[in-house]
Amino acid sequence: MFSANGRSIGARTGVFGSLCVLVFLVNFARVVYAPLLEPFRAAFGVSEAAVGLLATLVWIGSAAPRFPTGYLLTRYPRHRIVLGSGLVLAGASAIAAAAPSFATLAAATVLVGVGSGVYFVAASPLIGQLYPGQVGRAIGIHGTASQVAAVVAPGFVGVALAVRFWPFAAWRGIFVLLSLAALGSAILFWLAARRSTITGPQELDLDMRVALVAHWRLILSGIAVVGLAGLVWNGVFNFYVTYLIEAKGLSSGNARTALTVVFAAGVPAFWAAGVLADRLRFVPLMLAILAVFVGSMLSLVAVQSFVPVLLVSAILGFVIHSLFPATDTYILASLPDEHSGSGYAVFSGAMMPIQAIGSVVVGVLVDSGLSYDAVFTALSLGVAVLTAGLFGLALLGRVPSGTNV
Repeated sequence: MFSANGRSIGARTGVFGSLCVLVFLVNFARVVYAPLLEPFRAAFGVSEAAVGLLATLVWIGSAAPRFPTGYLLTRYPRHRIVLGSGLVLAGASAIAAAAPSFATLAAATVLVGVGSGVYFVAASPLIGQLYPGQVGRAIGIHGTASQVAAVVAPGFVGVALAVRFWPFAAWRGIFVLLSLAALGSAILFWLAARRSTITGPQELDLDMRVALVAHWRLILSGIAVVGLAGLVWNGVFNFYVTYLIEAKGLSSGNARTALTVVFAAGVPAFWAAGVLADRLRFVPLMLAILAVFVGSMLSLVAVQSFVPVLLVSAILGFVIHSLFPATDTYILASLPDEHSGSGYAVFSGAMMPIQAIGSVVVGVLVDSGLSYDAVFTALSLGVAVLTAGLFGLALLGRVPSGTNV
């Protein structure tokens, strides 16, 4: 793929480095909405329900283009799709910064999500192309850069809102900076990509249907591993602060601290899981992560005081964030290069909607009269049953082991 000379190694490093910057910005754009909901409400005079919709729209936008991006990958090289996603993010952020109305801001929010969805589907197989022998390590580093954004976004927003040098509303300034950073990073990525062999002749993913027919067992296994666990996690972290206040009696400050610990624990988790995915067999690793996730969830229900909650939060955050790079590596390292883009798009496009409804599922169950503890326990037991089923199928040889054996 790349020759061993310094120029080729430098070009590959440049491409990967620019991807890590882009993924930081892409994920920052998705998570920055939560701490900005109150400034949005004050700026446009809308209800809490209306601004709450923004946080949902960005994730809907992220899920929507997964299958269409898979189709684009059958027509255009991966690096061009990644460039397009960066330009979409830059343009959407500029529209958000200048939004004259809440409706315009909502439309820009969907576009921000679309840019992120396109990015992840195109960039993940591109990383596999860059580092075919170290997919897990590369995916882990890339995921670490993404997770750092989730950790720093609330603090950055707090500082930006406190600083008074903006010639316009501070939240608009944040989107101006995001737009400029996304544009600059996209340009740097393009320049780096043109110096590398990824812009040379390459086989495109010719047909999503062919990829699905050829690798449906692998794709379905990946969806089974990460789908239900991701649904549970989506519901848990969206209600984490409320849950800790209502069920554990923590103060709002302590509850927010615990949520910060959950996300901070994900930073080393991405790197560690990526390294392990390169060295251990995929299926046992993923099932072990699922088992520890179930144990962590049940421990969260059992503990009561602040310090135990913090300890469980750290373990829970580390474990669930380990699952994502492990599963991505399982899919990407196991798919042949000619199917990696479209095959990953099918996996991602089917997995994301399942995860996205987690908060709705939890909210509906709680509104029906069930306690958070009862809901989290039931969902955790569901993951336990699924894990046991996958373990049995793996013993029978019905779960594809992938190439890391």
